[in-house]
Amino acid sequence: MTGLVASIKAVFKLPNDDPRKTLAVALVLCLACSMVVSATAVSLRPLQERKAALALKSEIVEVAGLDSGELDLDEAFAQIETRLVDLDSGAFVEGADPLSYSYRDAAKDPAASTSLSEADPAGLIRRPDRMPVYLVRDAGQLDTIILPIYGAGLWSTMHGLLALAPDGRTVKALTFYEQRETAGLGSEVAGERWLSEWPGKVVLDASGKPVIEVAKGDVDPNAPNAEHRVDGLSGATLTSNGVTNLMRFWLGPQGYGPFLATLSGRERG
Repeated sequence: MTGLVASIKAVFKLPNDDPRKTLAVALVLCLACSMVVSATAVSLRPLQERKAALALKSEIVEVAGLDSGELDLDEAFAQIETRLVDLDSGAFVEGADPLSYSYRDAAKDPAASTSLSEADPAGLIRRPDRMPVYLVRDAGQLDTIILPIYGAGLWSTMHGLLALAPDGRTVKALTFYEQRETAGLGSEVAGERWLSEWPGKVVLDASGKPVIEVAKGDVDPNAPNAEHRVDGLSGATLTSNGVTNLMRFWLGPQGYGPFLATLSGRERG
């Protein structure tokens, strides 16, 4: 250690125009800057996580239809029942805190997720074994089922929330709150106009198979399968395909399919 300090002192005693001293000064500045950036990132992480949690809570309240302005965010969110679901069985996970659960962290943990290998149309790589669901009740009866969904688009992983009617098949609302698709094209996946086409669409057929599809071009409203199809995003075929793939994955047997199939008649109202 003493020898290292002596070497550093010797370098800094060199003339200012010596390339070795210039390189040493640059290295020291780079090291100092990296330490400052790292310390700032660490100190800001809790604030960023709180802001992200609040933003997600706001999205859930909005897609639940509880953003009338009569209640503040916490009061509105308190009306929503948050549960964890075991995706393989479709059953609620008892004794776990769904509010502290992160499906993003779970997807990175081999002990809490499942490798999808080749059966991965949504581009997830690993699927969390558990996912949160949000339930809205009216006079004790189930009114809305809100499912977090995500999957690969052209440039990014798109994260959204799908709100279904108590039948588990009919869309009430959809939002994509996180995406980095091509501006003016794929980014319209989060646009109000396109999202407004989703309410009333039927995502599953009578047997429970996912049939929802983002079409290539516009949907003929008189076509026999129009209720299962949504207009494509102009100039964004791969983003449109990504939405179809993630929808069908999360509504299928590896996603919320078992959960939706086991919702009791009583729960569905």
